[in-house]
Parts: sequence; structure tokens; C-alpha cells
Amino acid sequence: MSEAVAVRYPTPAVVRTADVAAKGMLVLLLLLVVIDPDGSNLRNKAAEARAIGYPLISFTVPVIWLLAWKERASFPWVPDLLVTLTCFTDILGNRMDLYDSIVWFDDLMHFVNTGLIAATVILLTLHHSASRIRVVERALAVGATSAIVWELAEFYAFISGGAEHAFAYEDTLGDLALGTLGSVVAGLAIHALWRSGQLRESAPQLGR
Repeated sequence: MSEAVAVRYPTPAVVRTADVAAKGMLVLLLLLVVIDPDGSNLRNKAAEARAIGYPLISFTVPVIWLLAWKERASFPWVPDLLVTLTCFTDILGNRMDLYDSIVWFDDLMHFVNTGLIAATVILLTLHHSASRIRVVERALAVGATSAIVWELAEFYAFISGGAEHAFAYEDTLGDLALGTLGSVVAGLAIHALWRSGQLRESAPQLGR
């Protein structure tokens, strides 16, 4: 039986640099969160959970690659950058007090970050020849699930019993809708890029 040959594509240096820089800055910001939650504007906003969970999330792709993909695929820099950005932008947004100072910033983060998570999974699990409907199905499955999980975590972390409890229902519905919409937009964007011959180096796929 012949062995499948891995397809390896070079990733632009700017993507690799951005990924490493985002991870480094994320770790630095999380250290500041642990040292001074007030300075990071995360007092009573699950600062400890973020400090533990975000490194686990942002280093998931490297760990999986080392354990399962290293021998058959080059490192998926683009998906790794996308998932790192979801954590980094949330911490940076809180650090800069954007969630409280810009009324629509939270909505933007739900739309963009859920889309980035969906995009990460699509790039890692689907071949670039996948049909549009299959890509959208994967985007919806990942995006809707991610949005629900985040809202549950958010509710139990700093909404339940707090001042935001009175309007949490309306806010949650809006966040779920934005997250789901963001995932669909991300899926359509990736499919369009694949059709134009781009991003085909992102997923650890074997030659077909």
C-alpha cells in the first residue's frame, strides 16, 4: 500500500510573524490581567478563567499539530493566527476599555470572533474542494455551538445575579444572532478565497 504524500505550502512571513507576535502579546496581557485585574478592566469579569482558558485555546492548534499532523503537513499558520486573534482581541479590547467606551464594540467582537473560530475549524477540517453548502454547514455548526458555549460561560461568569441580569436575555439573543451570522460570512469568504486559489496552504490536508 502506498503512503499518502503530504502537501506542504510555504506560508508568507508576515502571517508567521503576526501569529508569533499575537501569541506573545496575548501572554503579556494575560500576565497583566493576573497582576492587576482592575487595570485590565476585568474585575468581576472572569479574569481568572480568561487567564487559564485563553492560553489553552491559543495553543491548541500547535499541540494538535505536534501530536497528530507534524509528519504529514506543514504548520497551519493561518488557522493558528485566527484562533489566537479571538483571544488577543478580547483581552486587548478590555485592556483599552473598548467594551465600555464604545457601545457597538461588544457586538463587533461577537460577529468577528465567532467568525474567526468558524474559519479556523473550516480551514483545518475541510479540503479546499468542498462545496459551498458543505462549508456553510460546517460554519453554522461551529459558529452556533461556539456562540452558545460563550453565552453560557458569560452568563455564569459575570451576568448571573449581577446588574446586567435585567437585560441579559435581549443581549444574549443579539449575541447569538451576530455570532451565527459572523460564522456564515466567514464560511462564504473562505469558500470564495478557495475558489480563487487562495488559502489552500492553510489546512493540514493530505494530497488527493
